[in-house]
Amino acid sequence: MKTCLECDEKIIGREDKKFCSDGCRNTHNNKKTRDSTNLMRNINNKLRKNYRILCELNTEEKTKIPTKKIKEKGFDFEYFTSIHQTKNGNTYYFLYDQGYRYIENNGVLLVKRTQ
Repeated sequence: MKTCLECDEKIIGREDKKFCSDGCRNTHNNKKTRDSTNLMRNINNKLRKNYRILCELNTEEKTKIPTKKIKEKGFDFEYFTSIHQTKNGNTYYFLYDQGYRYIENNGVLLVKRTQ
């Protein structure tokens, strides 16, 4: 007699069933992925917030702003999706299609990647 992997109740039905109900299957799978899911959810939330800030501040293809202004919005410079190094040595940090690079006088150049 097979029992449910989550609640140890007797399983009725197909021979290859592992859970007695959809609820037990969901609970079991949620417990398995809880830690990594929380970490991923927190990082994705930071990436989404950063992306919204860049979209809000970069209304043109390129915009120069003071670093202070982007920090006041809550931008977290530790989270981005890719780095692009140009031939002339400039480093751009991207969040999907929105990017930035540090410029002189404590500023940031915001750019939008066009495909």
